[in-house]
Amino acid sequence: MLEDRSPPRSLLLGHDMAQTQQQIAQFSQKDAQVYPEYEAFMGHMVLALDPLLDAPPVDTSALGKGSLLQQLRNLRTLKPLLQAGLALGRQLPHYYEVLTAPISKILDHWFESEPLKATLATDAVIGAMTSPHTPGSGYVLLHHVMGELEGRRGAWGYVAGGMGALSQAIAQAATARGAHIFAEKAVCHVLLGSDGEAQGVALQDGTEVRSKLVLSNASPQITFLELIPQEKLPKDFVQRIRQLDTRSPVTKINVAVDQLPSFLAAPNARDGRPLPHHQCSIHLNCEGTQLLHQAFTEAAHGHPSSRPMIELCIPSALDPGLAPPGCHVVSLFTQYTPSMLAGGRSWDEQARNAYADRVFDCIEDYAPGFKASVIGRDILTPPDLERIFGLPGGVGTMGVKSEHHSGASASLQKEERGMWKRYTSIPHFSFLAGGGVMGAAGRNAAQVAIKDFRHL
Repeated sequence: MLEDRSPPRSLLLGHDMAQTQQQIAQFSQKDAQVYPEYEAFMGHMVLALDPLLDAPPVDTSALGKGSLLQQLRNLRTLKPLLQAGLALGRQLPHYYEVLTAPISKILDHWFESEPLKATLATDAVIGAMTSPHTPGSGYVLLHHVMGELEGRRGAWGYVAGGMGALSQAIAQAATARGAHIFAEKAVCHVLLGSDGEAQGVALQDGTEVRSKLVLSNASPQITFLELIPQEKLPKDFVQRIRQLDTRSPVTKINVAVDQLPSFLAAPNARDGRPLPHHQCSIHLNCEGTQLLHQAFTEAAHGHPSSRPMIELCIPSALDPGLAPPGCHVVSLFTQYTPSMLAGGRSWDEQARNAYADRVFDCIEDYAPGFKASVIGRDILTPPDLERIFGLPGGVGTMGVKSEHHSGASASLQKEERGMWKRYTSIPHFSFLAGGGVMGAAGRNAAQVAIKDFRHL
């Protein structure tokens, strides 16, 4: 959604290319004409790189080592990477730029309209303490267009019944195949045998659970810095884990309202039924990339953004069962907010509510009456997300960069880290790492687990 005094305008991007071009043409005829070419460019890159998500990362340090047979096996791991390079062809340098350059530079190459560039840039900074001008932010955008839903690239979906329903579906599938699930049983550490192999876990209540295989989906920091003895891990690996930058800029606000937000640029229908934009991800305060950069700069200095970037979703517009009749739940993904406030101050109730009030004031500018419709709200700052959900720094994307890696290279490592077994040298142990709702991390870890069982 975009604010403009006379008259208010909005930009609705969807899967109907003709309609999308018509929307873009409000701001730039040139951008409307080139948009299909941009989509084709990004789509080709996704098709080439997507298979890498389902392949173990290439262990370059192992190439040329071991027996001849082992060397040949190691060379086979290069196949997906080589196939991706061949698929990209002569355009490889341009695609490499997408992975390493600031998203602002990439979008400036394609478009002239700030509303379009900023709207696309939001997907390059969402969930990351980065600016559109940060090198490597282009990869984060690529990650968001890699999704696929029912054959549609770049599509996102809501889980019927809320996100918890997805966890329940996974749990039910596991228990149907003989799994036993124990909730609220905190793990103290991984049990290791005399040869360093994983043999189970010890719980904080003293109980020991023995197993032929251990898998962890806790964060890298908790898994490798708290649950496994440091002396069992290579020093360089531990150092890399310590360098992971998991600072989150996100404050999540869950809101209950007694009516749908009615935006100045797209007023509600008389019957109150949800319109197409109510069923999308609505981006506010994104009229220009400079606004996003300014919001980032404020947070980098310890101050919550005075005009935060807001991603507003209304799940109940698609799943009415989430709220009573006529009411709705609104999910606000807002940034930028620092984990620690300027002067070393921590987030307290006053700071939480002051920031939430600022967010609501912004929404009110776009949708008058929103504040009056609010029945209740739940504010989760980065420290709250870390404390409640065990996300270091509150991050939801498994880290963006480290001191010695660009955002792109670290993000690529994130996606390829479906398992870290080859780094840890711990037999019968696998680590599930990944960002977003995707199955690649679990699939890669499962492949390693199956290989392990064949040797037991």
